[in-house]
Amino acid sequence: MYKIFGKKLTDIVFGLAIVLLTFPLFVIACIVLFVQNRGSVFFVQDRPGFHEKGFRIIKFKTMSDACDEGGHLLPDIQRITSAGKLLRKLSLDELPQLLNVLKGEMSLIGPRPLLFKYIPLYTSEQRRRHTVRPGITGWAQVNGRNAISWTKRFELDSYYVDHLSFALDAKIFYLTIIRILKREGINQSDARPMEPFTGKN
Repeated sequence: MYKIFGKKLTDIVFGLAIVLLTFPLFVIACIVLFVQNRGSVFFVQDRPGFHEKGFRIIKFKTMSDACDEGGHLLPDIQRITSAGKLLRKLSLDELPQLLNVLKGEMSLIGPRPLLFKYIPLYTSEQRRRHTVRPGITGWAQVNGRNAISWTKRFELDSYYVDHLSFALDAKIFYLTIIRILKREGINQSDARPMEPFTGKN
């Protein structure tokens, strides 16, 4: 019952509450990024969602578009702006995804939405992560995220799919708040950026 009806209702209620609570921070972040990025505030990208249906994920633009002499984007760690670094440190860079939650494209809790190019690399077990809506935070995020291998992340995603419940979502939400307050392991860090998935790790 929770998976079919309660989870979506919880997303709307808590999503709206978080939007209202963080709206002043949202406005300030928009102004700062508008100035630093010369008008570019958001990063928008197509991602696979529920049952691999595409949607446009919204994030704050925390990296510049700086390229090398060959016209290729520099590594992520070299493109993070000062404002972007602060937003990541405060765990505010994913805040715009609340709009995806309110639109029903994402959930507050669920496997993180990755890239379309990874889908052909998944095993049938790993692909089950798309049988639930992707989330802003999830079981893998509160259990190490960038400190664990891709294999372990997908195992944690499968665990979430198999054990989805209000109790598990509440636990993940609580652990996310604790890690944000302690500034631990929720967002991608400068010291340990997320490595690309190759299907082997």
